[in-house]
Amino acid sequence: MGIAQRRSTSLTLDRQLLDEARALGVNISRAAEAGLTEAVRAARMRSWQAENAAAIAGFNAYIEAEGVPLASRRKF
Repeated sequence: MGIAQRRSTSLTLDRQLLDEARALGVNISRAAEAGLTEAVRAARMRSWQAENAAAIAGFNAYIEAEGVPLASRRKF
């Protein structure tokens, strides 16, 4: 994986939160990037779940009706 290129942007943040973060030595850019990374990950997961909801429901219905495949071969 290569080095990510960075782009300058402007953010509007809660003043008290920003002042406290600066006082604590928090790297604002890295903290914002970490939060944005997590928000994108969560949005991708919700999108995948919505796109695959029918298949997941079908699989769950199969398991409910038929049981887990090869359950008789399990040793636990």
